[in-house]
Amino acid sequence: METKVRYLVDTNIWLERLLDQDKSEIVSNFLNKIPSDQLYVSDFAIHSIGVILSRLKKLDTLKIFLDDLFINGQIEQLSLDTIDLLDVLDNITKFGFDFDDSYQYTVSEKYDLTLVTFDKDFNVKGLRKISPQEINEK
Repeated sequence: METKVRYLVDTNIWLERLLDQDKSEIVSNFLNKIPSDQLYVSDFAIHSIGVILSRLKKLDTLKIFLDDLFINGQIEQLSLDTIDLLDVLDNITKFGFDFDDSYQYTVSEKYDLTLVTFDKDFNVKGLRKISPQEINEK
C-alpha cells in the first residue's frame, strides 16, 4: 500500500497564488494536483498572510482564501505548542533560519510533513522540502 505524502504549504506558495505573481500558474497546477486532505497550513502562515493581505487592503481576497482553505477545501491548520517554540529557537541556531522559516520547518518536522516552498533558505541537506514545479513534474 502506497503511503500518501503529506505537505505543509509554505506562506510564499499561498501568496504567489493570492497575489497573482509570476509563479501563480505553477501553484495553481500544484493545488489542483494534490488532494486537499494531503495539504496542511500552519497557523503562522495564516497569520502572516492575514497581515500581508490586510496591509494591501485585500480583505476580500483574504476572506475568499479562508473560505477556500477551511470551508471548501477542508485543509487542516497546524500549530505548535508553547514548548515547541524551543525547537524553533534551536532550528534558528542549527540552520540559520529566520523565525518564520524556523517555525514552518518545526511544524513540518513535528507533523512529519514535506515542506512545499519556493524559499531557497530551505536548501539545506537533509530537509524534506519540494517545490510546486517538482510536484507538477511527477
